[in-house]
Formats: sequence, C-alpha cells, structure tokens
Amino acid sequence: MRIAQVAPLIESVPPRLYGGTERIVSYLTEELVRAGHDVTLFASGDSITSAELDPCCSRALRLDPTVSDTIPHFMLMIDKVRERAEEFDVLHFHIDLFHFPLFRALAARTLTTLHGRQDLGDLKPFYSRFGDMPLVSISTCLPKPPRARASGIRARCCISGSPPVRTASGSGCPAAQAVKLATLRRVRSARRS
Repeated sequence: MRIAQVAPLIESVPPRLYGGTERIVSYLTEELVRAGHDVTLFASGDSITSAELDPCCSRALRLDPTVSDTIPHFMLMIDKVRERAEEFDVLHFHIDLFHFPLFRALAARTLTTLHGRQDLGDLKPFYSRFGDMPLVSISTCLPKPPRARASGIRARCCISGSPPVRTASGSGCPAAQAVKLATLRRVRSARRS
C-alpha cells in the first residue's frame, strides 16, 4: 500500500526535543515501512526516517529563528501533499484540521489522527461541517456518547499513543490498526460504488 504520512513541521520526526505527535508519527511510519508498505513522510527536512522523506521546510520550524509565522509553511506543505495525492492509497494526516477543505473530495482515502484537545467548543461546527472526514483518536478520553454527538466528533477508533510493542505475530499495534482501518474504508468504499 502507498501511504503518505503528513507530520507537523514544528519538530522533526522523530523529535530531537519535545514532540509527542512527531514521536507517534515516527513510530507509525517506521512500523509501516517494516510491514512492507511504500511510505512517504511529509515533514521537516531534518527528520530521520527509513521512508521516503519529502521535506516541506529545511528544519523544524520551532528551531528556525527566521520563522515568525508557521501557518504559511503548513499551507505550502498541504499544497504539496495535494499535488501528489494521486500517488497514494492512504493519506494519513497528523496536523489537526488544516487539510479538511482541500481533501474533502478525497475523504475516503484520508485518515486524520487527532493528537490535540478535542473538548473545545470551537471545534463542534467544524466537525459537523466535515463529518465525512475519517478521524482516529490517540486517546480514550474523547467524549463518549451522547457527549460525542454533541461535540460533533466522529472518531472511528482509538489507537494507543504509546510506543509500538513488537509481538511474535508481527508488527506493532498502532501501525497495524491504522493500516487495517484505512484498508477497511477503501474496501467498503469500493463495494458501495
């Protein structure tokens, strides 16, 4: 399977300092490569990965003294991913909500892992409007029904944010779950058409 992993640009993947999201992206990316998938990581140029790295800035934005606004860098990355979207079976985003408007037409091939707070009232209208975008949580602390319906969050499943644990049967849990979820969505979408 051809998979794009889209990481935040604030820290490198894996992070040299703080960066929980970037660490999870690294675990997932490396596990997917080990499982035999063709993975491209969209991240800062100082990232280290066994996947193909498509750098979207020269180094982690937090460490670059010339960067005063990160949003233009994220917008350029999203545009780059959109230009290459047809190359991938699954586009896995770890950048919150920035990509939703540009990737809505490709929702069946996307997956967005929610790494941040999801209990903020400002998110409700956004999730309601983009309810077709598949979401995955790394926390079991997302609102439970009926609060989940009230918040507009429709997470498909929860993938642990802890480091992957290798098992005798093969790959670590987080990557296997993400690929399984994305594969099931593609099979179901194909059956409906």
